[in-house]
This record gives sequence, structure tokens and C-alpha cells, in this order.
Amino acid sequence: MMAAAVNHYFGSSIGRKQMVAVTGLLLCGFLVGHLAGNFLLLVGSDAFNLYAHKLFSLGPLLYVIEAGLLGIFLLHLGLAIKLNIENIKARGGAKRYVVKKNTGRGSTFMSDTMPWTGLILLVFVILHLKNLKFGTYYTTIVDGVEMRDIYKTTMENFQDLSTVVLYVIAMSAAALHTAHGFASSFQSMGWNHGKYFKNVKRIGYLYAVAVGGGFSTLAIYCFLKGV
Repeated sequence: MMAAAVNHYFGSSIGRKQMVAVTGLLLCGFLVGHLAGNFLLLVGSDAFNLYAHKLFSLGPLLYVIEAGLLGIFLLHLGLAIKLNIENIKARGGAKRYVVKKNTGRGSTFMSDTMPWTGLILLVFVILHLKNLKFGTYYTTIVDGVEMRDIYKTTMENFQDLSTVVLYVIAMSAAALHTAHGFASSFQSMGWNHGKYFKNVKRIGYLYAVAVGGGFSTLAIYCFLKGV
């Protein structure tokens, strides 16, 4: 009976929308934590490397956490794609859908570009992991402990102006995506009481600016500081 209930939930449009909302909010929480850790770049190489070393020292637990994050990301992406396809079919096909969107009713630039900003972020995540997590491996010694010099890898990565520009574009896409997605997630969960929902939207906009602007600022800082 439990399996049937789960299948029914995931098989329903409401269930899928709520799972997109929950996974989206979880990813928003991850971005806040990731940004907070990255701000240690401003403190210096030792502080940033020690922070990264503590994460690497989690060993198998880190792999479990990363696998969980990957699962959340893929679930969010897969369900969002499925919902978008269903929405297009429900409106009679892509051509009719475009005409409908142009009426402007209930849609915004942020909502209309959600599939595209999501695609940009997917490509960004793949390249980001390739260039940093699996990038050039340096070592350093901090407080008598040998560890990976991820600070040097990060700083080197942002010495290429084109990399910085593409990074800022990706973070602008993240800002657009989360500015709409944050409030939309609360709406999908039914937490959109008229008295409070305007404040939720404001918080979403502030979150988007803080996250997109924060990551972009760090990339520009690394470029200007140099290795």
C-alpha cells in the first residue's frame, strides 16, 4: 500500500511539482553553505585550504553527501524537464505554447527562461567540477599538515578572463532561476498565504541577488588578485 501511495504521488502533477519545490529549496540551502565556505578565499590560502581539508577528511561520508547532492540535483532536473514537457503538450504543442506565452498573462521573464537557465546551470556544474574538484592537484602544508592546495587551483582557474565572464553569466542565470524558483517552491507546497507571500517573493529576490552576486564577486576578486 505504501508503494502504491508513493507511485501515485510521483505519478501526479502535484506530487512532481512539490518534489521539484523541495529539491529546489534543498539546493538553495546548499548554495548558501557553499558560498559561505568560499568567502574564506578572502581570508587567505591557509583558511580556505583548511576548510577544504576538513571536508576532504570526512572520507566516505563526503562521498555519501556528494552522492546525495547529485541525487537531489538529478531528481530536480529530471522532474522539472518532465513537467515542462507536460506543460507544452497540455497547451497543444511548442508552437502554440509560444503564442500563449506572449500574452504575458501570469508569466515573467524569469519564469519563461527557467528551462534555459536550468540548462546553463547544468553545463556550468559539469565544467565547474571538471576545473576545480577534478582540476590540477597541488599540495601545501598548513600547521604542519600536508593537504591539497585547492586555493591555488581555484585562483589559477580564474586567471582566464573568459572563465570569469562565463562564470558570471552562469551565476546570473542562477540568480534568475532562484529568484523565480524560490517563491514558486513555496507556492507549489501551498505556502502562499496572501498575507505573507509578497514577503516570500522579496526574500527570494534578495536571496538570488546575494547568491548570484556573491559568487560572481568572488570570481572577479580571484581574477584581480592573481596567483
